[in-house]
Amino acid sequence: MAATGSEKQGGEDVKSFYVSTPIYYVNDAPHLGHAYTTVAGDVLTRWHRQRGEKVWYLTGTDEHGQKIMRTAEANNVTPQAWCDKLVEESWKPLWEHLGIGNDDFIRTTEKRHTDRVQEFVQDLYDKDEIYKGGYEGPYCVGCEEYKLPGDLIEAEDGTKLCPIHKKPVEILKEENYFFKLSQYGPKLLEFYAANPGFIQPESARNEVVNFVKQGLQDLSISRSTFDWGVPVPWDDKHVIYVWVDALLNYATAVGYGANQEKFDATFPANVHLVGKDILRFHAVIWPAMLMAQGLPLPGKVVANGWLMVGGEKMSKSNLTGIKPQDLTSHFGVDAYRWYFLRAIAFGSDGSFSWEDFTARYTSELANDYGNLASRLAAMVGKYYGGALPEATAAGEPEQAVRDGLTKAVAEADRKIGEELDFQGGILSIFDFVKQVNGYITEQEPWKVAKDESPEGRARLATILYTAAEALRGVAVLLNPVMPDTSQKLWESLGAEESLGALADQRMLEAADWGRLSPGATVTKGAVLFPRLEEKPE
Repeated sequence: MAATGSEKQGGEDVKSFYVSTPIYYVNDAPHLGHAYTTVAGDVLTRWHRQRGEKVWYLTGTDEHGQKIMRTAEANNVTPQAWCDKLVEESWKPLWEHLGIGNDDFIRTTEKRHTDRVQEFVQDLYDKDEIYKGGYEGPYCVGCEEYKLPGDLIEAEDGTKLCPIHKKPVEILKEENYFFKLSQYGPKLLEFYAANPGFIQPESARNEVVNFVKQGLQDLSISRSTFDWGVPVPWDDKHVIYVWVDALLNYATAVGYGANQEKFDATFPANVHLVGKDILRFHAVIWPAMLMAQGLPLPGKVVANGWLMVGGEKMSKSNLTGIKPQDLTSHFGVDAYRWYFLRAIAFGSDGSFSWEDFTARYTSELANDYGNLASRLAAMVGKYYGGALPEATAAGEPEQAVRDGLTKAVAEADRKIGEELDFQGGILSIFDFVKQVNGYITEQEPWKVAKDESPEGRARLATILYTAAEALRGVAVLLNPVMPDTSQKLWESLGAEESLGALADQRMLEAADWGRLSPGATVTKGAVLFPRLEEKPE
């Protein structure tokens, strides 16, 4: 599935559709919040692959900084050993478990990254974009960020707390190197105005614009009080600020400074997916760094909301972290991939509850979708020995189904592929599933089957073929969201033998009617969404 280099279309090089997740801190195992963003990126890139586009999907881990160092010390291991253990035993296995089709996994301790980070920062220093100074201020180790006094909240005893981690900040005073971020404020505002879709959703855009309008401070880009980081190339008493190091992964992973052909064919990212708590780094600092280096800016930065449990952001520090495996073992991986994008509007905060997941699974997946597929296979088996019949008596009801599929494909492609409205796109598909269920209910094929006349047989064949064709379209539409289930349905419909692999079907051709071959073998396989067992304790 991985893509490399550039492809030719019409004699021109075609840039990859490049999507990134944040690179995640490896101070602990991944929880639902990490998986939420990563699944969203996987669905987006699978969608564009299904369109036939060249795609590059990047994720990875952020392994430097004071927080990692302290966590490793608390566990009596070196920072590198801690990172190696977490990445190989927790992060990579989870992405494989969830069916994440990333093309690369970048670790910021890799030489391919650290060497390029030093080169990038050295270039900025040589261009007089970096100077030496001192700084004193409140610092949150959890965020790895100096905080503005106005950003802090106050505990009952007057202690100043980070508003995200609800933990006391530390007052740090050290000699640092600074990037001249303040001079990029006007350029950033001009860029935001010229590219109103650069920051999404709109509430996030407004927050960033207002922040930049207040005036930017120069950015401390080095730390000198600890040594777990990339050394500053001209002064080894300092390490590069972890966020400068981390942001550069989006360039180093695709060949910056090492593989110009790959870099030109991939960079910049079309979409950076980020949590809203790290929006400013990606929408202010990252574009300013690229401007300083004369590199192109990303297409858009999209901030997803927080997953909430009991009114608190899901995180290990707030003791609300839930392992994705706790849910996949009960609901299945495909249902897990579907649920969070279906239940929560991407960009907004959303609350998770076991009860809500159970209700939606039963109603929408098992009853609406899975039952439709099961009923169709059973009727084709009962009335036609498993051979898909030919439609010869189509009328207005069938035309309505065809029109419904055309509408579902157009709406889902626009909402998911362009607007990153995963919830809206999934709802468009499931509205069509409900329409097909309604069609079956209204046409009552079990009653039509009692009519042995040629007209009755033709009508029954047409009803069943129409339902099968509708499900063929649904299998293609839901393949980026629920790939395993879609593959089972594809095989059940006998589509593999006549149309080829599901992954090779083009999204915008899903509405082309009449693609299933009459006579194809329709089989009733395992239930797509089995009845749920009792909730585990």
